[in-house]
Amino acid sequence: MVYQPVGIRSLALSMPCIKRTNDYYREKYPDMIATAEQKSLARLFSLASSAPSNEFDQEMMPYLQDPFRGTIERRVLGSDESSLTLEYKAAKDALEAAQLFPHEIDLMIVASLIAEQIVPGNAAALAAQLGLTGAAWNLDSMCSNAIVALQTAGALVRAGEYRNVLVVLSCTYSRFIEETDTLSWFTGDGAGAFVVSSLESNQGILGTKIVHTAETCGAFFSELTQDAWGQERIFLRTGKNANKVLSNMAVPSIRTCCEGAVAAAGVTLDQINFFAFNTPTAWYASLCARALGIEMERTINLYPQYGNIGPVLPLSNLYHAAKLGKIHENDLVLLYTIGSVSNAGATVMRWGDVALGPYPCPPLKESQSSKLE
Repeated sequence: MVYQPVGIRSLALSMPCIKRTNDYYREKYPDMIATAEQKSLARLFSLASSAPSNEFDQEMMPYLQDPFRGTIERRVLGSDESSLTLEYKAAKDALEAAQLFPHEIDLMIVASLIAEQIVPGNAAALAAQLGLTGAAWNLDSMCSNAIVALQTAGALVRAGEYRNVLVVLSCTYSRFIEETDTLSWFTGDGAGAFVVSSLESNQGILGTKIVHTAETCGAFFSELTQDAWGQERIFLRTGKNANKVLSNMAVPSIRTCCEGAVAAAGVTLDQINFFAFNTPTAWYASLCARALGIEMERTINLYPQYGNIGPVLPLSNLYHAAKLGKIHENDLVLLYTIGSVSNAGATVMRWGDVALGPYPCPPLKESQSSKLE
């Protein structure tokens, strides 16, 4: 299939300004540290049997003695921040980087995990804040929001329905994971945005492969309950055998989607210059590299600095890789994501002259950036 040159024109990130290190939990919840292996931690990131049974388990093994499983820092919402404030900042920065005015955006696709209200999503409220005059949709594919939104936006621009589509993603796990749940050790908050438009000849999206992840149904579920102040809230819970389900499906999903995307693009894995995976664990980038037989130098891993920020993970990895000079114009880039109870997917694109927004607050320290190279 010959694709018209449509793809990412600009890319921006927005992060909360509260940075929470492991010392925060050690000092505030010492008893949780002592009993961590009996909580959500063990249901997610532990061996399902007495010995490693697959590549996921083997890559996880070095982290099993660390109660934080490789997480060092995570960003969380402050009292004056919300999913909407993060989305607004990312969207504004993406528009400014693309040198577009709000009236030049024909469609905005918003994927919030989760929105400020259960229903409706954030799209209409965000459109009003930005001063947009076009359409504004909500989309949901959990941690694969980036791939699904990119494919949707690209197809609509290619079809001539819209010229410029603004995609805005956010993840605010701190709003629906209790701080006293060890699951909060591995999760953070953040937002990202990108503009999809026509690009130069031969640039943009070349091929995509997306499959559902129905096998993960039950690995996570939502529960309506009261918080410490007696307010009703929805909290994310971990289901039984979640560790076994997630570990067993990891490598087959990686190979199916990535190999399918390169085949659709008419290229090979060897021709890909850079791989941007979503990295929901400290070992996921190395797991993907192992599954595809590629060198770690061709990817990046920001999990230790951000934790699991859901659908924003692949955008964060793309953004920082481009800032660090790991991605150049006309490079072949493969983007891979996986979401529980949703989809896994990969997209191959030829990178254009992508304009980047400013560094998110707080920026990574120079010492941290050097560790990523």
